[in-house]
Amino acid sequence: MINACNVHNARVSSKTISLKQEAYDRLRTARRYPSESFSEVVLRATWPEDTVSGRELLARVRRNRPWLSGSDLDAIAAATAAEHPPEDPWNGR
Repeated sequence: MINACNVHNARVSSKTISLKQEAYDRLRTARRYPSESFSEVVLRATWPEDTVSGRELLARVRRNRPWLSGSDLDAIAAATAAEHPPEDPWNGR
């Protein structure tokens, strides 16, 4: 799907995506002004860069030491107990 940009008369590529109603509502609410596009809202969002996947964590453990220490296990247990949903990336935090 190709859209023409009225301001610059340039062709801009776009993709069609499906969202749950809740996600759409949050995206719409995150607009700074009524004419702000969803693309602009998404580009403003911040995404944490310091996340580690399970695969990467396992590779790190295997590289550094095959066993976790008691304090490592305690730290993992504490982090798991304190888990909460991630911060809202649409708030720009």
